[in-house]
Amino acid sequence: MKRIVVISFFLIAAIITNAQKITGCGFKVPPRQILKSNFASVYEAKEILENMLDTIQWKENFSIREQNGIRNAYATIINRGRWIIYDNNFLEDIDAYTSTKWASISILAHEMGHHYYNHVVSSSGSTPPKEIEADAFSGYVMQKLGAGLNESIAAISAIATDRGSSTHPAKKDRVDAITRGWNAAKNTNTTPTTATTTPNPTNNPPKPPTNPTPTTPADDASWISLTIQSVKDETVMLSDDGKSYIPATIKSGNAFVFKFEVYQHGWLKLPYYNGHRVYKLLHGKDYCILWNRRTKNWTVVEVPN
Repeated sequence: MKRIVVISFFLIAAIITNAQKITGCGFKVPPRQILKSNFASVYEAKEILENMLDTIQWKENFSIREQNGIRNAYATIINRGRWIIYDNNFLEDIDAYTSTKWASISILAHEMGHHYYNHVVSSSGSTPPKEIEADAFSGYVMQKLGAGLNESIAAISAIATDRGSSTHPAKKDRVDAITRGWNAAKNTNTTPTTATTTPNPTNNPPKPPTNPTPTTPADDASWISLTIQSVKDETVMLSDDGKSYIPATIKSGNAFVFKFEVYQHGWLKLPYYNGHRVYKLLHGKDYCILWNRRTKNWTVVEVPN
């Protein structure tokens, strides 16, 4: 979250055959490529995102973190803070697969769109309308950055799934949404719009609310609250899909309030005497991590209502 190359027909077929893992934003994950791009660090990604923000005159309300190995890029909220988390290798591979650096930039623009429209503070997780709205935002931003339409739809055309689902629209609908956003930016000086709305005749994009509505995450019962019985800060591992985990620090005496982006549940991994133990966490529940003095291991209990 990725150079102009010549790939033979047989290599393309192999890539398409093997790229079947699906990210939280409905993208098929391309395999690792031998070729590398210059998209090398969080600092470049931050520079690209800052350029997008300047282009649409919107003040940043999120932070960015590189997390290699997750094979994904996604917008989320961690401990009440907004984040875009991306895998540098994943972005490089998308660029290699599509033969254009604009592909990875469009992925970042899509994730920015989720924050722009406050998608990550709702309790519904990923839905086709949310993804269409983020796709239209991506097309709008890409045109403003100077990308052509073909460059703007390169990533979606190559790695979006052909069929829609309960969480993500079909490839054709996503291409159409990006195209509408791109045309709106080209033909008007307006904010990015969804597939069905009329462009807003204002010069500056509306500012999303500073705080989630109608409540803050700490007060929203649909979020997960995770505490730990410890006199010091502890780091645990969390996952959207049960495969790729990222570290999360729970402050001593404070609740870690968060949501999983992809599903209405996720996974928590804790050290155990024989390696680790994995727990499934549900949205709308509170949990506490306790120390078992008999087994000398951490365990998780649900806090009763």
